Amino acid sequence: MLALTVPECQVYVVGTLSAISRVRMPLSPHPAPARVPAWRAPRTRPSGLRYLSVSASDRYSSDVLSGDWRAPKRGRAVEVAAEPDLVVEQVETGWVGAVVRVEKAGGMHVVHLEDGRGRTRAFPLGPGYLIDGKPVILTPPRAAANAAVAAARRAESRTASGSVAVRDARARVASGSRIYVEGRHDAELVEKVWGDDLRVEGVVVEMMDGVDDLAAIIGEFQPGPGRRLGVLVDHLVPGTKEARIVEQARALPGLAAHVLVLGHPYVDVWQSVRPERLGWQQWPVIPRGQSWKHGICAELGWPHDTQADIARAWKRILGTVRSYADLEPTLLASVEELIDFVTAPGA
Repeated sequence: MLALTVPECQVYVVGTLSAISRVRMPLSPHPAPARVPAWRAPRTRPSGLRYLSVSASDRYSSDVLSGDWRAPKRGRAVEVAAEPDLVVEQVETGWVGAVVRVEKAGGMHVVHLEDGRGRTRAFPLGPGYLIDGKPVILTPPRAAANAAVAAARRAESRTASGSVAVRDARARVASGSRIYVEGRHDAELVEKVWGDDLRVEGVVVEMMDGVDDLAAIIGEFQPGPGRRLGVLVDHLVPGTKEARIVEQARALPGLAAHVLVLGHPYVDVWQSVRPERLGWQQWPVIPRGQSWKHGICAELGWPHDTQADIARAWKRILGTVRSYADLEPTLLASVEELIDFVTAPGA
């Protein structure tokens, strides 16, 4: 319904407006009052009847809120890979240049743009760029993204020890051979890095709770054909108590072919974790007479009054280990050699 209000009358036209091109409607024959401006006065025909021309345009034929009415004038930004030689404009500075390279710096991706004069500037990768006047969001180039995906897939195909992962392989029934370590922390570290490999091979790692009775422990195990024993000893340094104990164990008659005792030089297995994982350049030296683990916790600013505090500290240190790359080479070499020894054909 269209309503037209004029001083002389009110006329209603009912119908489909889109079907009306122009409507001429008769009005009262009385002359228009003088107060009506000339531009609003109806036209007069010779018959004495006056007509008012009515336009058929419909100001409300469409929904003004339909469509993306909030979209910026230049349109919404779309993602575009920052491939080399792509020319873009940086909105804030107006810098126009071709993409030279994309790299990661300071924890974020930056894109280097070279202008027509050969000058290069770096900007954060992401929104805030134009291509042919249209807003875009620059993303890492597809080649780099594909390389990252490939690297992730390669990482998934490796165990924490760097070995090729055997997917969907069931753990084998435990073999007769074993690897002995001094304590719980040693066992947990070996499990985290080499656990997948050992399960595939069917090798069990057990704790000795110290090496003071190493010769008796070896004798109780009864090494022999099909029952090899590998032993990992902490702080195996010439002149130490551990070195003398190992020498006695190696001297046991008839066991050389079935027992291998190796070690690492660190005071505790904690120290086999690279210090960089804890924010240090090197592990601190703890004065003699002070508990080494308590001293390390004190240096880190961690609680160390109770045994529970020490256990939590080890969990935090162990949590920094992602793979064999976070361990010192000396420990890696010893553990790898022990695994090879107990899994050798015919062992």
